[in-house]
Amino acid sequence: MNLNLLFALLFLHSVILATPVVETVAGTGRKELNLHRGPVEKVNIADPFGVEFGPNGRLHVTEVGNHRILSVHLKSGEVECVVGTGTKGYTGDGGPGIKADLNEPYEVRFDQEGNMYFVEMQNHIIRRVEKKSGRIQTLAGTGEQGYSGDNGPAKKATFNRPHSIALDEANRHLYIADIGNHRIRRLNLANGNVQTFAGNGKKKLPKDKTKVGPGIPIIGPRALYLTPGILWVALREGHSIWKIDLKTEIIHHIAGTGKKGFSGDGGPATKGEFNGPKGIVVDAKEKNVYVVDTENQAIRCIHLQSGLLSSLAGYGPKGRGFNGDTIAAGKAMFGRPHGICVGPDGYIYTGDTLNHRIRRIKP
Repeated sequence: MNLNLLFALLFLHSVILATPVVETVAGTGRKELNLHRGPVEKVNIADPFGVEFGPNGRLHVTEVGNHRILSVHLKSGEVECVVGTGTKGYTGDGGPGIKADLNEPYEVRFDQEGNMYFVEMQNHIIRRVEKKSGRIQTLAGTGEQGYSGDNGPAKKATFNRPHSIALDEANRHLYIADIGNHRIRRLNLANGNVQTFAGNGKKKLPKDKTKVGPGIPIIGPRALYLTPGILWVALREGHSIWKIDLKTEIIHHIAGTGKKGFSGDGGPATKGEFNGPKGIVVDAKEKNVYVVDTENQAIRCIHLQSGLLSSLAGYGPKGRGFNGDTIAAGKAMFGRPHGICVGPDGYIYTGDTLNHRIRRIKP
């Protein structure tokens, strides 16, 4: 064989091996409530949003369409409902989480002890399920939509369609994306009080390198993620990505011009355009920020060392739909994806909402 041809074939082979692939790990593509437990190929998952690995190594999914939180055991291929009856409502405080009625759980997180925290967007509350007892309780919100209660008990405060939450590394504070109020609220888990951390209710972008607080605008905080000392924020109506230094409380512009669009791959992330980002995560080495660019049907990547932007999966607003599995990531279609996490296997998981599937991207 010609030596040049051999090198060319070897290079092509390496490129093929390096190409990210998208595959389904749970969900049938159907949304009807059918089973509370069963194999991944049989349990329907309606409108999955948040995805997060728990301390037990299982992938937890907030199932918005059926008002449940599911646990996916990837090794055994089993799905199990761990919170929620499947009936829309607001009941169950003080009893087992599995017997509680929920109303559109959006995102789930875990503390160091394994307790589960999650947002119910349509109930305007944040709840917790204790690991040891399995009992559920409301931590913040009255169930009524509004804005009240700062500097007082979170249980008496009102929220407006909270979407995302993030726990700091010491489990001292829970940050809440109170998107309908255009604020980020902070719940002190020791004393149960809540306060506004950022935002004044005005629909304006914050200014780069300014100190956040209740007097500074922050339009549409949709998704939150915490790394040590840093709160990462995706602004839905602001079509941009920011980070807040929790020591100085200074906010820094990371990506997105604030203008709705789909552009910028290969260039500076701050010059790129997003359309309604609704999920954010940072990898374990804090080298990359992955963003669910929902209305662009894409997963974008901000490379922190270079400051450049790229698309990891999906190919823009015309790529809405489902074109199968084991598809090259750049050609895969999504249906308004929402939540995102990085698994212990290094894969990137997302709730492919309108396709009623959990997908993962192999790096």
